[in-house]
Amino acid sequence: MKLIIVESPTKARTIQKYLGKDYKVIASQGHIRDLSFNGEGSLGVDIHNNFKPDYIISDRSKGIIGALKNAVSKADEVYLATDPDREGEAIAWHLADVLGLNVETTKRLEFHEITKKAVKEALENARTINMDLVSSQETRRILDRIIGFELSGLLQKKIYTRSAGRVQSVALKLIVERQNEIDSFVEEVSYGISGKVYNEDSYDFELVDDKFQPIRVDNKEEVENIVELIGNKLKVKDITNETSVRNAKAPFTTSSLQQEAFSQFKFSASKTNKIAQKLYEGVNIGDETTGLITYMRTDSIRVSSSFVFATKDYIKNAYGEEYVGFAKIQKEDAKVQDAHEAIRPTRVDLVPEMIKDYLDKDEYRLYKLIWSRAVSSIMKSAEIDTTKVIFEKDNYLFLTKGNVLKFDGYKRVYGEFEKDSQVKLNEFEVNKEYTVKKVELKEHKTKPPYRYTEGTLIKAMEELGIGRPSTYASTIESLKKSSYIYEEKNYIIPTLNGYNADHKLDEFFNDIINVEYTANMEKDLDLIAEGEKTKLGALEEFYEPFKNKIDYAYANMSGPESFKTGEKCPKCGKDLVKRQGKYGEYICCENRPICDYIKPKELVISEKAKTCPKCKEGKLIVRKGKYGNFLGCSRYPDCDYMESFKRKYKSN
Repeated sequence: MKLIIVESPTKARTIQKYLGKDYKVIASQGHIRDLSFNGEGSLGVDIHNNFKPDYIISDRSKGIIGALKNAVSKADEVYLATDPDREGEAIAWHLADVLGLNVETTKRLEFHEITKKAVKEALENARTINMDLVSSQETRRILDRIIGFELSGLLQKKIYTRSAGRVQSVALKLIVERQNEIDSFVEEVSYGISGKVYNEDSYDFELVDDKFQPIRVDNKEEVENIVELIGNKLKVKDITNETSVRNAKAPFTTSSLQQEAFSQFKFSASKTNKIAQKLYEGVNIGDETTGLITYMRTDSIRVSSSFVFATKDYIKNAYGEEYVGFAKIQKEDAKVQDAHEAIRPTRVDLVPEMIKDYLDKDEYRLYKLIWSRAVSSIMKSAEIDTTKVIFEKDNYLFLTKGNVLKFDGYKRVYGEFEKDSQVKLNEFEVNKEYTVKKVELKEHKTKPPYRYTEGTLIKAMEELGIGRPSTYASTIESLKKSSYIYEEKNYIIPTLNGYNADHKLDEFFNDIINVEYTANMEKDLDLIAEGEKTKLGALEEFYEPFKNKIDYAYANMSGPESFKTGEKCPKCGKDLVKRQGKYGEYICCENRPICDYIKPKELVISEKAKTCPKCKEGKLIVRKGKYGNFLGCSRYPDCDYMESFKRKYKSN
């Protein structure tokens, strides 16, 4: 019997069906061990012994390891088939080490889709564990542990916030900096002209320059004079027609899928990851179990030649020869790491509508998005006819424009996910006058930059080289759990905790917690993965300067900062400020402790709250006490009634 070890039980069940009784497929259920909390600073890393990691097996994994060892003892041969990335490579190494398997000879299977064909090809082309990839992942884990523990402990002690991290804190910096830009934004006003011209139907026009770009003028009076000048007629000076092409987008990477899923469906990054994981690991399609998409952690847009050929045949048969295009090629200077395939369907003939009944609503939507993007990426460009009608009055130019889709190309498949408006113009004639109405001055106000959404934050992180495809979602979740950010109408806003953490880290660690340093660290990890740099060298370069900064910050960092609320203290007249304390945010006088005013927190009383049985006026609300939560009267301290949650009520 041959034994194959994977991470996921779902993955194990899918592969077991492909291979039959000669193989046994079992799951480790992810990582079986991690860094301990032993040693100096509870780091689980011996800093003074070449950063030697101290690994421990979790309680959850002890039973799993027992079952794995038993299976290994009965197997004729063992294969490690963990995910095809650095994390998966590290899990394979941990398994080999714990199970007593020879790292140099134990076979490692790598496949990027869970299909019968891919698994059998992997068995025919088994390799051994790539220790350079393992070293890169181990370096990342040690760096994240040191930075996370040291900075988190510092912030918890000094400003009472929860955590910090190598990637997390740089992502927070982006969010805070964007909010600062919004807060300091100064609105500017300019003026343009718009109106409607009539030629059987009405069409919008606007004032433009000689390059047909909209004109914005600061002088309102000047624009008002032009409005008067136009009158009720405009003559056509020129008409131009041109055809432009719009190319299909590349198939999805991890980050572009997270961005598009947010844009189309408002899926969070973590939700997109969860659904994609299920589509990758295997879905029952009638009598067949198969992975529907390739591995979903990737930054490559490459697709296999077999998929290209199959998709071209599909496009030809479904839509016609004229729709067949070419696969996208990665830019030569692109910094692609772990260059797997892009995220694509494992089989182009598994058309979304055909398997809709086997998927839930969100699985279907995400699969259709992935399928459509991959197929359309190998289709011809769309062609758009653009007509520009230029009017003239006393040397002023006005433009109306129409767009008509001449050839839909890739939009035949992906068009439903793109928002395009078409305006077909009736035929205009040069030198002929046309009636205009609703000519008016248009006020244009500059807008502040938009806050980040999850999608745009991931895009920024990818472009700046912060983090990896597998970490984008978890980074955002960490910021939420630390109460550094919250979302309002899908936009990310920093909290007081977030401002405080960012300001203190910027004050003491600005040359480490920044975009450039973090991106360069990712490059070092890539060099380790490629065997061009050592784990020890990277850790030694990092640690001593970092430790010196930690020691300095402990000696010199002050408490949390205050932020003015715009209100005045009712006791002394000075400004009220928002501060962060051990038990959360509060508002007090800036002259504290000389002035002891603290603004009472506004009570949020549910409509269903019971009337206080003692005073008959207040409502019973949840309060926090020394020994936990209890119910108390909303009129406290005027009414001191309280009780535990266990009391049963009669309706009032």
